[in-house]
Amino acid sequence: MNRLEFIITIAIILFVAFALGWLAHWLVTRFNQVSSADLGEMENLARALHDAEETRDQAIAYLQQREGELTNQLSQTEAELRAAMEGLREARTESEELRNYVESINVGN
Repeated sequence: MNRLEFIITIAIILFVAFALGWLAHWLVTRFNQVSSADLGEMENLARALHDAEETRDQAIAYLQQREGELTNQLSQTEAELRAAMEGLREARTESEELRNYVESINVGN
């Protein structure tokens, strides 16, 4: 093998390597290419996700507000119940005192 054959062989090997590299690059680019329809669909999905997140945030805020209102209402109801139970307890005590007073008057006569 003389010098000219060696140079030609190396040139052919380098050309084949270049061609294989270019083909591999073209295939990777072809398979990774995103079409405009896919981009549009991705934008629609992103917009829908954003809207869903806003709706979720609004729902959470509403639920927190409603929970606060219900907790306040429950506290007021419990306070009213305690007041009513205290009033009932006083009324029972007073009625028991009156019953004892009436019985003592009836026993005395």
